[in-house]
Amino acid sequence: MDMKFFAGLLQVLVPCLYAAAVALYAVSFFGKTPGVDRAKSFLLLATIAVHVVYLVIRTILFDHPPITTVFEIMTILAFSIAVAYLYIEKRTRTGSTGFIILSLALLFQTISSLFIRDLTEIPEYLHSLVLGFHVSAALLGYTAISLSAAYGLLYLMLYHEIKSSRLGVVYTRLPNLETLETMSHKAEAFGFVALSVAIVIGVVWLPRVFAQFSYWDPKLVGTLVIWALYAVGLFAKRLLGWQGRKTMLIAIVAFAIVVVSMMVINRYLSGFHTFH
Repeated sequence: MDMKFFAGLLQVLVPCLYAAAVALYAVSFFGKTPGVDRAKSFLLLATIAVHVVYLVIRTILFDHPPITTVFEIMTILAFSIAVAYLYIEKRTRTGSTGFIILSLALLFQTISSLFIRDLTEIPEYLHSLVLGFHVSAALLGYTAISLSAAYGLLYLMLYHEIKSSRLGVVYTRLPNLETLETMSHKAEAFGFVALSVAIVIGVVWLPRVFAQFSYWDPKLVGTLVIWALYAVGLFAKRLLGWQGRKTMLIAIVAFAIVVVSMMVINRYLSGFHTFH
């Protein structure tokens, strides 16, 4: 089979698999159907495996990792959401939030598959697989801490509904408060590790490629500050025994700081991280 045709086939198949996974998770979320719980996790794992093949095929076919355009980044983002969610599901043995989280992966992958284009003329450094791993690890890290904040928000919303004694259908399907807190913590720890990998790759590899590399690059400094913020948070939770609403609020505030800082850096500050 022609590799380009195969890549095109996977470009259509991957969002279809995400749609099927979301549908199964929706069935599980809104009503109990025998056999669905095991099938949905298996389908998600299969979807991730096919997505890996799709990413590898595109990398080989076009001689660069899929990080050169917004729509290529979107397929990495969809993949990151699925991987981070699957990790959290397996660690907590809770799959009732998959319908909500994986809908985002479906959205990003659908947009990517519809509008992705094949670039042939790109800067030499964008051909590097190491750069691909660096960007992918960073995206995976930011995705996981985003999920941490999302679970924190669900925790606070459910807490408010319990206090007001007016649980709706959606809230009755969510995990309990303790489980949502655990899911938020697992996502935060996973994101911290992924960011650590991205930082190590960046610090070791980037100086060898970019003559204008500086350790004072705004995005690098911003990432290190964010990493330190989460390191302190994880350390404090473990050492001081913080739990409950306090830690969920911290997760949301920390994520808000991440969003604002990245917006400011990307909008007003520039450096070698501007890949174009």
